[in-house]
Amino acid sequence: MNTTVVTDQPVLKLQNVESAYGPIKAIRGVSLQVRRGEIATVLGSNGAGKTTILKTISGIIDPRKGTIEFKGTDITARDPALIVRQGLSHVPEGREVFPLLSVHDNLLMGAYTRSDRDGVARDMEAVYGYFPILRERASQDAGLLSGGQQQMLSISRALMARPDLILLDEPSLGLSPKLTKEIFEIVVRINRERGTTILLVEQNANMALNASDYGYVLENGRIVMEDTCANLREKDDIKEFYLGLKDDGVRGERRWKKKKTWR
Repeated sequence: MNTTVVTDQPVLKLQNVESAYGPIKAIRGVSLQVRRGEIATVLGSNGAGKTTILKTISGIIDPRKGTIEFKGTDITARDPALIVRQGLSHVPEGREVFPLLSVHDNLLMGAYTRSDRDGVARDMEAVYGYFPILRERASQDAGLLSGGQQQMLSISRALMARPDLILLDEPSLGLSPKLTKEIFEIVVRINRERGTTILLVEQNANMALNASDYGYVLENGRIVMEDTCANLREKDDIKEFYLGLKDDGVRGERRWKKKKTWR
């Protein structure tokens, strides 16, 4: 669990946000907030709308309804580049590094909004401290990295913008349990040591709940539950459907229902 001092001041606030892909509503009246200094998580099955929430916040998708405030400023449907300049970085699902650029140049791309060369150099050293393998691979094309190394690079590239808030989409996707544990440990360190606020979307509910302070549960594009992660871990519904635990505490079968939903 992270030990950063969390304030009551929300750095991010969504009010009744609705987004769609053509005629299909992906998120329906979503309201949530992320307090400064905390790690918040959105849990939900594949297709629940988790990724759509992050894309709507970062300006990739324009919402049909509702408002989004970041640090007290309305950023609803603003240009993604402007949102980045205001201090919000998005680490997308699937990593999406620049495969033909070196690791070093990928990191510099993360700092493209900055002009403080000394500060950029210090932050480069800081991310190499979090992920030493990136220093070893600094001159290598990013497309030649393993999946786990690309995830490390994607997170590091976001840090190079010196964000106040990072949107982190499915960091465990396609990774081994060992690498997943390592990535989550670094995410918590970044929050604790740098004070960076993080909104995490993740299907690995156990990892997400253990790393985060506050959680939201999303089903069919709607928030159906919210609480501190300590409390969510003790709720029977969460134990059974997200952690795979029955009431007697033993691991049971997941009972996911297949739904025709959009991610």
